[in-house]
Amino acid sequence: MSGTPSIVELLERLARLEARVLELERDNAGLRRENAVLRAENADLRARLGQDSSNSSRPPSSDGLAKPAPKSLRTRSGRRAGGQPGHQGRTLRQVDDPHEWVEHEPAGCGECGGDLTGARVAGVVARQVFDLPEVGVRVTEHRIVSRRCGCGHVTAGRSPDGVDAPVQYGPRAQAAAVYLQQALFGAQARTAQAMSDLFGVPMSAGAVAAAHARAGDALTDSEFVDQVRDALASAGVVHVDESGLRVAGKLHGLVERSV
Repeated sequence: MSGTPSIVELLERLARLEARVLELERDNAGLRRENAVLRAENADLRARLGQDSSNSSRPPSSDGLAKPAPKSLRTRSGRRAGGQPGHQGRTLRQVDDPHEWVEHEPAGCGECGGDLTGARVAGVVARQVFDLPEVGVRVTEHRIVSRRCGCGHVTAGRSPDGVDAPVQYGPRAQAAAVYLQQALFGAQARTAQAMSDLFGVPMSAGAVAAAHARAGDALTDSEFVDQVRDALASAGVVHVDESGLRVAGKLHGLVERSV
């Protein structure tokens, strides 16, 4: 019959189909291998993302801002909360020599309204208020006087040590700035604002950084570093932490130096 494929044509078609099936099987095997590789890479990446210093050998500094909260190992002692018997407390107590006395006299008798001027004192109750004195910036002007001798030579007075600029901060102001910067964890702008708010000292962040650098240089040039090194070397427990911190948007680690 016309139009009916011959045996040869059918065999050729079957051969082509078998070749196509083999090609698809090879492609499928390749895809399976590629899929297995991708699955392994995905599992490895997920495991890495879930790692921190608590479940791997990574140091705590690598945790960055996502450092897990520490788990306390303390257990209940069975003692009552608060100061224990024999503990020297820090309760505010009255002093015997206050800086100022302010007496408050009654305006008149609370019963009859009579004048109490010169009346006998029946008792005094002392109430002390602990407060800070009013603090403000104190400006000292050093005037370097020059005088002309009869011989015509002009001689100027000597400026005190450390006073070598038309305007500068004194040692107390610089010390306060360094202390506040350390207490505020290196926040120079907040330190400058605190100096202005607390003491009325106008100070820029750059001035705070300069004061900190001068203080560090002074300590480096003194015996302070040697004393700290000796104290650490003789201490039973050094309490070293590997915490990281952010500087300019990047993670930095605190480097431990040997003593």
